[in-house]
Amino acid sequence: MTAKIISGIEIAKQITEEIRREVAELKTCHGIVPGLATILVGDDPASHVYVGSKVKTCQNLGIHSERYNLPGSTSEAELQALLGKLNNDPQINGILVQMPVPKHIDETKIIFAINPAKDVDGFHPTSVGRMLIGEPSFLPCTPHGIQVLLERSNINPDGAEVVVVGRSNIVGKPIANILLQKAKYANATVTICHSATRDITDHTRRADILIAAMGKPHFITADMVKDGAVVIDVGTNEIGKTPDGKRILVGDVDFPAVKENAGAITPVPGGVGPMTIIMLMSNTVKAAKMAAGLI
Repeated sequence: MTAKIISGIEIAKQITEEIRREVAELKTCHGIVPGLATILVGDDPASHVYVGSKVKTCQNLGIHSERYNLPGSTSEAELQALLGKLNNDPQINGILVQMPVPKHIDETKIIFAINPAKDVDGFHPTSVGRMLIGEPSFLPCTPHGIQVLLERSNINPDGAEVVVVGRSNIVGKPIANILLQKAKYANATVTICHSATRDITDHTRRADILIAAMGKPHFITADMVKDGAVVIDVGTNEIGKTPDGKRILVGDVDFPAVKENAGAITPVPGGVGPMTIIMLMSNTVKAAKMAAGLI
């Protein structure tokens, strides 16, 4: 058996067209243009690529975009002041601070400083708390993207055994909570495994849906996966560069081996990654509609 490939690229394209139409309708019918502000502190090359991709996607969708590239010497007070300005700017519906920030800036304080109504990354405690109790909120983009991948691939977690390997605040914890909710395309029995889990293979082999999000190249091997399981690979690990300088990326799953016994699997790249940005755009449009009282 060879697994069905779940293409995040194709699903993200579908959602892109849906959002483009929604943005056009908001502008035509209500005079609303959703706005996203991205803030990058420092000169990390990967962060520049990520922010550039988000800005380009905004332009493609007709979303107003403001990009702030700040020097690495920017103080925490200066960044807080910019956030205060953007919190009060009616043209800006979403604010994203690209992480990581320089070590002299407290990441937690920066997250707390963003207006929860503009928290399109879904990391503010207000957003996290609402997610936890199942109230409408901005869901973190990568976990939400995973849920949408499952939904659009007609894979329903309802009643399924889901095992999440990884407990980060960005992916592991929120995706476990999202799929645990008594809701559509959720309602699963969820186990979280991590670095201290004993006999991790005993857990992963029970999974109907296995989500790998620990940041270790090829950690999940074929013997850890039940035949026919759905495998979602969140990992993006650089293991080198090609002769022309392009990054060589692999996931947390040994894709060539696991695809031979899994029922469905996401590739790296081209799986979960494209969904993260499009979920950010979806949250930005949602924020604009909320600000206008349309939802």
